Amino acid sequence: MLALLEALAAQSQQWRHGYDLMKETGLLSGTLYPLLMRMTDQGLVEAEWRAPAQPGRPARHAYRLTAAGIAFAQAVAEPDGALPFKSALA
Repeated sequence: MLALLEALAAQSQQWRHGYDLMKETGLLSGTLYPLLMRMTDQGLVEAEWRAPAQPGRPARHAYRLTAAGIAFAQAVAEPDGALPFKSALA
């Protein structure tokens, strides 16, 4: 989850597609998408359908951190290593 959190936090205001996140983090789809769903359920990530860039292409899900997700990412990056939201990692 930390690699995914880091990738999303690096561009926290931009919508990211799952495929791009897989390439950046090295996570496989069977790991990445369940993590994104769990992080969405916990309010750390928001997801939306994005219109295709080219006609004839399917719509795609896009993801980005919420304000709570950004705060969580900053807390995880704190030098003392404290994880204030341990339940979010469970």
